[in-house]
Amino acid sequence: MKVILNKDLATLGEEGDVKDVAKGYFRNYLFPRGIALPYTPQTVKLFEARKEEIEAKKAQKRQDALGLKERIENLELSITMPAGANGRLYGAVTSHTVADELAKQGFQIDRKRIDLSGASIKNAGKYRAIIRLYENSQAEIQIVIIGQEIKSETPQAPARPPRRRKDSGETAAAAANESAQEPAIEDAAQGETAPAAESADAAAPVEEAAQGEPAAAGGDGSDTSADSEAGQA
Repeated sequence: MKVILNKDLATLGEEGDVKDVAKGYFRNYLFPRGIALPYTPQTVKLFEARKEEIEAKKAQKRQDALGLKERIENLELSITMPAGANGRLYGAVTSHTVADELAKQGFQIDRKRIDLSGASIKNAGKYRAIIRLYENSQAEIQIVIIGQEIKSETPQAPARPPRRRKDSGETAAAAANESAQEPAIEDAAQGETAPAAESADAAAPVEEAAQGEPAAAGGDGSDTSADSEAGQA
């Protein structure tokens, strides 16, 4: 759909420009923020009435761009990056890097307006970049990339503790303990069987006593019968 920009938008245009945009983009983003209005006879008349005001703003932008151009071209931007011994950077300098460095110097430049000599810079040295300011105005800036060499140290493996070796005395003592324990184990085994034999021997008199009781009972019985026969006589 066709719209008229009510405000400057870096990615689209500036105030008073007529643009074609998607309906969803206009409905969800541009219109709610007051950035654009639908292109209608009413809005066209409104911007015609504001034409002088809009042109005055553009003239001021051109003047500001000329002053910014002079200030930027007198600046030499130095960027220090970690690098190897051959000057190869550990990383890359991009338009985002340059924009951040310019911000430190007080220049608020959109990174999309910075054109490097390639997508990025990957070696130390001197370079030039183009900064698009306003309309056809642009500034050329000098960039010095300083490689800061980083020496890598090879990590040393931790020292292993010495292995403990058993002395001959400790070995002999261990063997003596083992030999001393073996007879004790055998004696304990024999001691466990001895009480069993004793209990078997103790059980023998009990059996003999049990056998002797019926004999005694028999003797008592014969004497009683003899006494009874004597009484009858």
